[in-house]
Amino acid sequence: MLDLAPTLRRWAAEGRAFAVATVVAVTGSAPRPPGAALAVDAAGEAVGSVSGGCVEGAVYELCRAALAEDRPLAERFGYSDEDAFAIGLTCGGVIDVLVVPVRPGSAAARLYGDVLAAVADGAPRALARVVEGPPALLGRPLVVDGSGTVRGGCGGPPELDRSAAAEAAALLALGRTGTVTIGADGSRCGRPVTLLVESSVPPPRMIVFGAIDYAAALARAGSFLGYHVTVCDARPVFATRARFPDADELVVAWPHTYLDRTPTDARTVLCVLTHDAKFDVPLLARALRLPVAYVGAMGSRRTHEDRLSRLRAEGLTEAELARLRSPIGLDLGARTPEETALSIAAEIVAHRHGATGAPLTGSPAPIHRRDRAGSGV
Repeated sequence: MLDLAPTLRRWAAEGRAFAVATVVAVTGSAPRPPGAALAVDAAGEAVGSVSGGCVEGAVYELCRAALAEDRPLAERFGYSDEDAFAIGLTCGGVIDVLVVPVRPGSAAARLYGDVLAAVADGAPRALARVVEGPPALLGRPLVVDGSGTVRGGCGGPPELDRSAAAEAAALLALGRTGTVTIGADGSRCGRPVTLLVESSVPPPRMIVFGAIDYAAALARAGSFLGYHVTVCDARPVFATRARFPDADELVVAWPHTYLDRTPTDARTVLCVLTHDAKFDVPLLARALRLPVAYVGAMGSRRTHEDRLSRLRAEGLTEAELARLRSPIGLDLGARTPEETALSIAAEIVAHRHGATGAPLTGSPAPIHRRDRAGSGV
């Protein structure tokens, strides 16, 4: 739902009634993860998608029904053995969808309006809703912001809200969307209640070191993937807006000094394209000790071996060196800056999801993966 924030914020501000269908669980192969949403307003305008086309028509009608009946509705959609073109997921998966109506003037509408406005403005928020449990609790929203402040509630005892808020805050800190199950009384036992927690956080950072043509292509790819892209180089003649129109930020500084002072987190991607020891070694000595998502460095295999020797001399352990992806990128036979950027971006995506980067043809691995922590992303 939160990925539709700009449109839904406008609908709420205009006083429209609307219903939001959200994927709350996925089994097997399915095109969209938990959190994917389709919204329909009272006039029939629709935005978003829950399945990439497979069941959109049926979910659209379910949204209309939820608005007409003014109550949450839940439905499961799966593959039809009798007719692959019937309502269902021809990819063979199963999705569970929860539809919640939002009426103007209601407490839920005010809460949704506030959280949607915050998300649209880039503020971190986690939205937790009961998706399985006592019918009276179904769809009840609870919101946690970046400071831990809680609004709304699941409709059960205070202990349930406290447990739900703690789970939502934990997923918000990781920037993840996923489901959690707790007891209806807030404990880990008793009648189970399943929550879908949707997190919206500022875009992850991609920091590209080295203002070269490959960096310009990678900045375009990183922006396309949703990263906030920074390009850093010590040479002001190369780090110019004319050469890097797709970068969100340009920094003229020695790479290691910039890395020392800029914030990073577990989603940050660091791409070292300078392949110059005087820049690379002090930079990588710091980068490989940070809890970031990915560290990759450009260079030949000979350059890589020389770089490893220098880093060992700086005191890095074998475990720290094993985090370095070098030569950077997947083996695509890339030659141009654009092909190389695609190779690097593909490795970053594969690494993020714990995938191999191998062809899907002939592979037994699932096409639609869930992240390694079990949450949808």
